[in-house]
Formats: sequence, structure tokens, C-alpha cells
Amino acid sequence: MTFKLPELPYTLDALEPNISKKTMEFHYGKHHQTYVTNLNNLIAGTEFENADLETIVKKSEGGIFNNGAQVWNHTFYFMSLSPSGGGTPTGALADAINKGFGSFEKFKEAFSQAAATLFGSGWTWLVKQADGSLEIIKESNAGNPIRNGLTPILTCDVWEHAYYLDYQNKRPDYIKGFWDVIDWKVVGARF
Repeated sequence: MTFKLPELPYTLDALEPNISKKTMEFHYGKHHQTYVTNLNNLIAGTEFENADLETIVKKSEGGIFNNGAQVWNHTFYFMSLSPSGGGTPTGALADAINKGFGSFEKFKEAFSQAAATLFGSGWTWLVKQADGSLEIIKESNAGNPIRNGLTPILTCDVWEHAYYLDYQNKRPDYIKGFWDVIDWKVVGARF
């Protein structure tokens, strides 16, 4: 199977001012593309040559895992964003957030704190556990919660390449802007 960089449902400048066109050109156009290219090169002639991306993330190790998970994680992240995003979730997801965290504001505060304090590079995730409850987890590097049987609902990329051109070392400012571009319809459908 040959993987391709997924087409975005918005233009590279559509998330401004929260995420700039320049950041998207590097983050999506170069970093994400490099993970796709590396994965295609690494799986050739291996047991993962014809595997789907989720199987690669769940079962591979080393370079294949790192690049495969980064393709999966970035695709999931970029597809969670929208120029008309922001606001709050509705329906079953809103109910689960209120039940698990007390309110959307408390959830937002806890998720933002987790993203701001993840040491080094990685991802902060909102995941659904087997019992339907929600949890915020942090994963370093290419970490992905599907390896632990969890269902990803939302993620925030806190690798520096996701925000450094726009925010330099001010990760909390990037996280604040992230809330303004979340597509809650897409995220809610995952729940």
C-alpha cells in the first residue's frame, strides 16, 4: 500500500491568525509529507508493505512505527481543524465532557495544562476508554493511544514544528489559539 499526504478540507491560510500559512507550509507541507515519504520507503519489502495505517501504528516498532504514527497523528490533527472552528462541543460528546470533567471550561483548562506541560515533543489526547468515559493523556514523540486500546477523540500537536514559527517558545499561546480552530462536528463524530 502506498500512502499519500491527505488533502486538507481548507486552504493553507484558512486557519490564520491562529495557525499561519507559513506554519502550515512547513508543518503539513514538509513535516507531514516527510513522514509519508519515509513510511512508504520503510515498509517496502516488510510485513507492513500492504498493511493499513492503523495496523502499522498498532503493531510496528522503530522507524516504521515512528513514521506511521506521525502520519496517523498528523492526519487526525489536521482533520480536526477548521477555519470556522471554535466554540464548544454539543450532543453526546458535550454530555461526556461535562460528566467526566464537570464542565467544558474545566475540561479545556485540564487539556490545556496537559498540553502546556508535556515535556519535550509529543501529543496531548482526549480519548474514550472502553467504558465510554473520557480521559486526557499525554504521549511523547509519536505516541498514539490506539496502541493501548483507547479511542482518540481529539489531539493537540505540541511538537515545536506545530507552533514555533508563529509563537516561538510560547506553547500556551499556541494552545489558546488551537481552541479557536477545533472543528467540534468532526471531533464529536469520533465520540
